[in-house]
Amino acid sequence: MNDSSAVPVKDLILVPSLITLAITVLRLVGELLNWSPALFSKAAGGGGSVVGISWLILVFGAWFGWRLTQMGHGAASPLKVTGQALVAGLVVGFGAFGIGQVAGQNGLFAAFVLGSIAAVVFTKRLWPALWKTLLAYAFAARVPVAIVMLIAILGNWGTHYDVPPPNFPDTYSPFVKWFLIGFVPQMTIWIYLTVVGGLLTGGIAGAIGRKRA
Repeated sequence: MNDSSAVPVKDLILVPSLITLAITVLRLVGELLNWSPALFSKAAGGGGSVVGISWLILVFGAWFGWRLTQMGHGAASPLKVTGQALVAGLVVGFGAFGIGQVAGQNGLFAAFVLGSIAAVVFTKRLWPALWKTLLAYAFAARVPVAIVMLIAILGNWGTHYDVPPPNFPDTYSPFVKWFLIGFVPQMTIWIYLTVVGGLLTGGIAGAIGRKRA
């Protein structure tokens, strides 16, 4: 495994970040103009709409893994990276769910946030070059979303960017609301999902890339 400091992260994430931003803008426009709910759902969390950036995690994770392998920054055991990333993801998910059964919704949220941070730190050692690339892409993808959410909440746009989850208190100020449903999840949980999800597919793509090489 080569020194991750030599990885051209900016070059690798530039086009994927622009594509992600374009889809984020398209999603917002589609919701504001009341386009098909199946494609542009306004439900809290996005409602599993086809037009969204979540699925790009797996696509670009694979792309980054492939490119890094071809560039000489591959992992020693790519499939091991996939397996350990899967374990890290399951531990966070089941751990948070278990705590939530005891501590309720707030406990679930707190456990998920803390577990996400721990998982991001833990997975760095699996494939430092890919981890560094995914982390940079994660922030490039999620910072714009957090900004859109703040503007949407302040403007009360009625999109999935400003709709809170069920049972969310309606007494909070707009900024507190954004901090809880926008900033914190985007900067922790979604960073974790991007890094771990990208390591999953990146490891598989890296293994294929090594074989072909």
